[in-house]
Amino acid sequence: MVLSAQDVVGMIESDPTAMNVLRAAADLALPDWWIGAGFVRNRVWDSISGLPASPERDVDVAYFDPERLDPREDARAEAQAMAALPGVPWEIRNQARMHLRNGDEPYTSALDAISRWPETATCVAVTLRGDAVRLVCCHGPADLVGMVVRPSPAFDNAAGRATVRRRLEVKGWLDRWAGLRLEI
Repeated sequence: MVLSAQDVVGMIESDPTAMNVLRAAADLALPDWWIGAGFVRNRVWDSISGLPASPERDVDVAYFDPERLDPREDARAEAQAMAALPGVPWEIRNQARMHLRNGDEPYTSALDAISRWPETATCVAVTLRGDAVRLVCCHGPADLVGMVVRPSPAFDNAAGRATVRRRLEVKGWLDRWAGLRLEI
């Protein structure tokens, strides 16, 4: 099965659970917010593999607000999200300060930060603008829809490739998705 970016958007839009999560995130009114990583990637890989939906390990909400750098703001947003949708494993982080933890130059937006996540197929995110789902694949959709595990440019070095290999093992991706193609 070959999917397009529009197919991925349709997959998210037709998933009531995903749409409830997106609506709850939108209600937080965070600036420049996106839900990325496994929220998108796992749904796509499960669909391609004909598997039932993976349980959410975490729902990575990345937002960008240089005026709200206190980590307690993230905790408040997580508490608000948990009140709206209990049981969802929310992880809400302001990317305007995450460069400090990651040893990067300051990020310019949430998508700039997401583009530096470990694998190209993880550097994907969706947001809700009005009723429309918007998808961004920071390094293009080919690896996401092709089930390719490849380091993102930020991780395309010896240490980064080792990180990707560790993540692959710890997260059990090969056990879950036997059809993954590794380009590490």
